Amino acid sequence: MNSPIPTPQARTRVDCIPGTLCDARMWSRLTPLLGDNIDVRHVPLHEARTRAQMQALIASHSAEASHLVGFSLGAYLALEHALAHPRRVKSLTLVANSARGLQPEEIAARQRIVAMLERNAYAGITRQRLRELLHPSHLDDGAITGLIQQMGLDLGKEVLLSQFITTIDRPDLMARLPELACPVLIVGAENDKLVHPDDLRAMAACLPQATLHMIGDDCGHMVPLEAPAVLAEAMLAFLAHGRTIGAAAQFQR
Repeated sequence: MNSPIPTPQARTRVDCIPGTLCDARMWSRLTPLLGDNIDVRHVPLHEARTRAQMQALIASHSAEASHLVGFSLGAYLALEHALAHPRRVKSLTLVANSARGLQPEEIAARQRIVAMLERNAYAGITRQRLRELLHPSHLDDGAITGLIQQMGLDLGKEVLLSQFITTIDRPDLMARLPELACPVLIVGAENDKLVHPDDLRAMAACLPQATLHMIGDDCGHMVPLEAPAVLAEAMLAFLAHGRTIGAAAQFQR
């Protein structure tokens, strides 16, 4: 008797939304680690100039029933999208973002940057800003710092100003998290200087289907660049679990 021919596993599409002054390069260290069965797509957030345009880009560049992955600002916008369009989101992966919005010190820092940019030319990501974004162990890693600085220079002052000005006001969404019925993976770093890790634990406690993965060592805010292997492992386990649950539900029907 001939052995049955195995059916190729369908690829799982994930739609990735970058953070402030980032583009598809934000995911460049992660994507190769996800393997051939993950189809990574990118939302070109930098093309938007208003909050409404950002949400329109997410809607137009994500699948009808999407596995949405967001980093930092992109994660907050992904959360807004899922709350507004719950039937369009199969799962959410939220990386380095608090549903509470920006912390007061980060709002103050952004307001200073906006005021400075409006008066002066943009010279790129400063060393001081890199210290806020990265764990100290990565400050001398040119592959990481160079990529962040190049994205900043390529996207430029207009993108930075529009993203800062239109998204500095982020309403606290914590009270709305129980509305999300889809599985949610939350990934953050204990040493993130911009997002308090306790916020992520509080988010997980509010969500009906949450998986929380906190990175303890050598990682700051820029998780996809600083800890791509850890993020990839968490995402693959999360997506595989979702496929298993989905297959079981289909079998039961």
